[in-house]
Amino acid sequence: MGQRIFEGGYFMVERILEKKRGQEPEETKYDIGVRALAERMKQKAEGKIIIKGKDISYEQNRQGVIKFLLHRTDWDKVSTPGWHIFINHIKVHSGKHVHQGGLSIFVLDGEGYTVVDGVRYDWEAGDLIVLPVKPGGIEHQHFNKDPNRPAEWIAFIYHHMLDVVNMGITQVAEHPDWSKPK
Repeated sequence: MGQRIFEGGYFMVERILEKKRGQEPEETKYDIGVRALAERMKQKAEGKIIIKGKDISYEQNRQGVIKFLLHRTDWDKVSTPGWHIFINHIKVHSGKHVHQGGLSIFVLDGEGYTVVDGVRYDWEAGDLIVLPVKPGGIEHQHFNKDPNRPAEWIAFIYHHMLDVVNMGITQVAEHPDWSKPK
């Protein structure tokens, strides 16, 4: 049976292995992991590649008027799960919230500014806003400069990276048109 190194160590492992010999093999955690990886790779290979923006409606929520092109509720249907991608349509301003940052926002149309931890940053169509990752998060809110023409930007958030920094969101102020569903 092998050399006894210390009671409860090597000897214990040998006893466990001997008891299992002769039994039907069980699926191991390794096998479960390999199967899950194969299923995930199959989903990515067969997942949706084109998401038609015209098929997605804007929604009014506490942060603004948003069109979710890719959301966690879609991750089981797409070839690249893990991304949140959405368009924010800003007439006056967005809601204000705090989170760890770590996202990129590309300005599609209009002109405005974003206040990050009390500091104003001006932007216009074609600019990229990069919200930094910061322990404890950053408080931020987006404003449109032209009352006659809404601004729009698109956000790209790789959610798995945000899981690493333990991202949470604290809503500080709601969008002016938001009212809780009854």
